[in-house]
Amino acid sequence: MRTDLIRKTALTAAGIAATATGIAAPAIAAHAAPATAAVKTTAVHGDRKPAGDRQLDVRYEAQPNFYYCGPAAARNALSVQGKAISVDAMAREMGTTTENGTDSINDITPVLNKETGRNDAYRSVELPTGKADTKQTDTLRADVVRTVDQGRAVVANIAGTTSDTTGTTHSFEGGHYISVVGYHDNGRIVTIADSANPDQASYQITIDNLADWIATRGYATS
Repeated sequence: MRTDLIRKTALTAAGIAATATGIAAPAIAAHAAPATAAVKTTAVHGDRKPAGDRQLDVRYEAQPNFYYCGPAAARNALSVQGKAISVDAMAREMGTTTENGTDSINDITPVLNKETGRNDAYRSVELPTGKADTKQTDTLRADVVRTVDQGRAVVANIAGTTSDTTGTTHSFEGGHYISVVGYHDNGRIVTIADSANPDQASYQITIDNLADWIATRGYATS
């Protein structure tokens, strides 16, 4: 099912610039070939696991063009389950065949369920407001913690500009898809796997910033 609340998405390999009339040309050229690397994580096990922290192991791959962010985010999310699925295969499954990109999170959730092997592994959650309220943010935090604790990644459809915990700005005014692959401080901080730019493949943001980034769109969670 597609909704009007979750808008169409198309972006460049490192983000897109907004213009008065909509989406500008790519800020930088898309990568000629996917950049694949193991994202450095801080996964720990057993008694060594810090309270309130969990990090999944991601086999990261950058998106090969500016409109494959949805397939790439789904592919990176599924990699934490040990699944090796090509971005092209993801694109075919979710109908991402043109530069219009992937319409909404509702096109991604069924694919995550299919590849996970369970019809109820993921569900879509919409944040229809322009800014997330406290209840929506608390729900997102609980969803991230639960999903990551189950060994899965959250996939989020985001739009706008936010800052990570180092102060670095990440801007996708026309929309983007990312994977949430870990949490810290009991979910107050989350780790992002971002296919747009392999130089910024992984970063951390607060759950409040993530909720506002998702606002008007949605996310796929357990």
